[in-house]
Amino acid sequence: MDTAKRYCEVADLAGSVEELCTIRHHIHQHPELAYEELETAALVAKKLEQWGYLVSTGVGQTGVVGSLTVGDGTRSIGIRADMDALPIHEKTGLPYASQRHGKMHACGHDGHTTMLLGAAKYLAETRHFSGTVHLYFQPAEEHGIKSGALSMIKDGLFERFPCDAVFGLHNHPGAPAGKFLFRRGPLQAAGDNVYITIHGNGGHAARPHLTVDPVVVAASIVMGLQTIVARNVDPTQPAVVTVGVLQAGTANNVIPGNARLELSVRSFSPEMRALLKERITELVHQQAASYGAEAEIDYCMGYPVVINSDRETAFAIEVAKELVGADKVEPHTDLLMGSEDFAYMLQARPGCFLRIGNGDGEDGCMVHNPAYDFNDRNLPIGAAYWARLVERFLAQP
Repeated sequence: MDTAKRYCEVADLAGSVEELCTIRHHIHQHPELAYEELETAALVAKKLEQWGYLVSTGVGQTGVVGSLTVGDGTRSIGIRADMDALPIHEKTGLPYASQRHGKMHACGHDGHTTMLLGAAKYLAETRHFSGTVHLYFQPAEEHGIKSGALSMIKDGLFERFPCDAVFGLHNHPGAPAGKFLFRRGPLQAAGDNVYITIHGNGGHAARPHLTVDPVVVAASIVMGLQTIVARNVDPTQPAVVTVGVLQAGTANNVIPGNARLELSVRSFSPEMRALLKERITELVHQQAASYGAEAEIDYCMGYPVVINSDRETAFAIEVAKELVGADKVEPHTDLLMGSEDFAYMLQARPGCFLRIGNGDGEDGCMVHNPAYDFNDRNLPIGAAYWARLVERFLAQP
């Protein structure tokens, strides 16, 4: 194979493993929440500048974009990694555990950022492509409402740093480390948040007939909500309505005046999303009215469905098979109920969001967990995958 057709192998990153682990552990020790990623962004920008990238900071508030053009190719590609941490108190006991109380990289964004940095260094050193690569280091994926991806897009991401296709990944606990998981079309659910306040009429627990008890109303609503998916949703269509918060009262002999519910709603199509909103709103108001209470609803539309385009997903699968072998690639993984704001980027450009196994068995600790840690075995694999993807997408003639 001549130099122009020589694509990155995992072994090519073997010499960078120690450096990548050092970077990842440093980021892990210094987690920053959504739109606070100033130190992480500075580290990313410094590395990219050292490697010869044209660096833009402050994109979408705290985002960083590194751009590198090689040769005279006219195609361009965008690769995204998220940088923010979660408000969780770490309990791993690791020597590189978080040094910031109540903040933790419990979702692996430290690993996502490091893998893309590893690819960035390799691409800058080897330059086995012709065209432009834009590396999008994104803030605030974990915010849930004020999306970092959407913030970067509104800040002109795809006008200032245009790409023909965009790619991103997330680690996947429960799958063997280094295994790649793909799915054409819908992959991850839309995630909406619903905040409900029940206004009743409080009083003495011994005289309930003189009150409108919001606790009873809330309990009735919780049970009623369980019928929406069971009796309003086509059984072949996945959907979830979860009540994660029910708060009311401060003493057992006092009927409170108000109760509060918080819901997480997941769906995979605009039509299902609209149906769930309609039925939840109707049910809550009518259940409350049937008890003589009133309901106030704040229905917050969160991240949309992650929908992978067919051609780009097929290409991403092909690259993974070349890199690690077909036995380590799942081309049609299960739907995932978790939401992800990379969906906004896929609404703006064709592309693919994929998953990489973070470990199974004892290594399979779920994300958003105080005992979670990103699997360092993935660092050279993920970096090599991004490098090869770029090289193949921007292949020299």
